[in-house]
Amino acid sequence: MPSVLVPAARWERWVANFATGHGGAELTVTDGELRGQAVDGSHFTARLPFAGAYDGPPEAGDFAAAAGAPGEWGVLLVRKGGFAVARMGGAALVEHKIGQRHVQGRTKAGGQSQQRFARRRDNQARQAYEAAADHAARILGGVRLVVAGGDHPAVDAVLTDQRLSSVRVVDPWLAVPDPRRAVLDQAILDAQSVAVDVTNA
Repeated sequence: MPSVLVPAARWERWVANFATGHGGAELTVTDGELRGQAVDGSHFTARLPFAGAYDGPPEAGDFAAAAGAPGEWGVLLVRKGGFAVARMGGAALVEHKIGQRHVQGRTKAGGQSQQRFARRRDNQARQAYEAAADHAARILGGVRLVVAGGDHPAVDAVLTDQRLSSVRVVDPWLAVPDPRRAVLDQAILDAQSVAVDVTNA
């Protein structure tokens, strides 16, 4: 089941609405996660951003307070059509770069022309990933925690660069369209949100 991303500032209200809508709910802390069990059998499991383990009391307010961003982290979004990389200091954007690359789409042609086309397309994609890796290595130098998104193979291709070997990608994985500034801004907000799995009775 896909997770719902809830900004930490809205978390207390989200939990209150869940409890109200399901006849009341009891909160518990298990395995570093906050769990809510409603009277009607509905339940949720909430995880802190940046792979954080929660060890505080079973209270929505305390959980929200624990969801703050680390002092230094990054965002890496890569698709065939472009990339976005950002270095963050807490909730503040320190440095970023967005790049668009033209990578041809698929062709309906057959035979040798299709093979030529596929080779050209692969070369364009490789050059796009190399450019993304260059900017990522410069902007994310020394950063350990990164939230990533876009195409899994594209992100993996960028992260094979030796200069990014110390990067650790943490959830949530962000499904994003071709990165533009608005897409990056939303990804930064989503990366800092509480991830919730909800099961309604």
